[in-house]
Amino acid sequence: MKTKITSFVNQKGGVGKTTTTVNLGAYLADAGKKVLLVDFDPQGNLSSNVGISDISDGIYELMAQQKEAENCIYETPVENLFVCPTNINLAGGAVELISVEKREYVLKEALEEVRGKFDYIFIDCPPALGVLTINALTASDEVVVPLQCEYFALEGLSQLLRTIEMVRGTTNPDLKQPRILFTMYDSRTILSRDVVDNLNRNYPQQLFKTIIPRNVRLAEAPSHGVPINLYDSLCIGAKSYENLAREYMTYDE
Repeated sequence: MKTKITSFVNQKGGVGKTTTTVNLGAYLADAGKKVLLVDFDPQGNLSSNVGISDISDGIYELMAQQKEAENCIYETPVENLFVCPTNINLAGGAVELISVEKREYVLKEALEEVRGKFDYIFIDCPPALGVLTINALTASDEVVVPLQCEYFALEGLSQLLRTIEMVRGTTNPDLKQPRILFTMYDSRTILSRDVVDNLNRNYPQQLFKTIIPRNVRLAEAPSHGVPINLYDSLCIGAKSYENLAREYMTYDE
């Protein structure tokens, strides 16, 4: 199987994007797949979620060709799961990219050095549709859109889908149609059920069957610097991401 690069994108923050990137990656690693997580959000939440902080070399240094890939990739507490973390330099890097020729392709070129060494490369994008996210989409084979089950999430989805179509029409014609993952689902609320019903009517072929519920243990795990499979593998959030990993792998069979 060739390396699959996936961007996890939503311009709205707090929708479970980083949680999904980390925990789906962790369960794929548990299944024997070699996975690289790329923290492409200057906030660095993914890095801290896997116990990495205060590093000098990461994705910015790799993109700027200041360091080789082997110096920018770190082990995590999960076997087979690796991370290319971020630091504060990436925030300035977004500004620097604006004046770079072929700026949309910088991340893609940087990842060429590691493509082929992993089964999956997951890119955790910032909550914005700026130059960093365009770089991630240009470098990717596919997109996963974690979508919180609330009304305003639907409003932002159409804008996001237009951006993805723009990338498909310009810098990355091979980018697959995005797949949508419901997150923070609460079966007790009519709103959550309505959001799921709405998207099932409008995007039936693009939805994951697995739905991620709202779960306290998922929210707690990042503060301990480990994915949910190491923090509480028996909670409903862990079981949901384990199911998602199985579903995700079936698309490659």
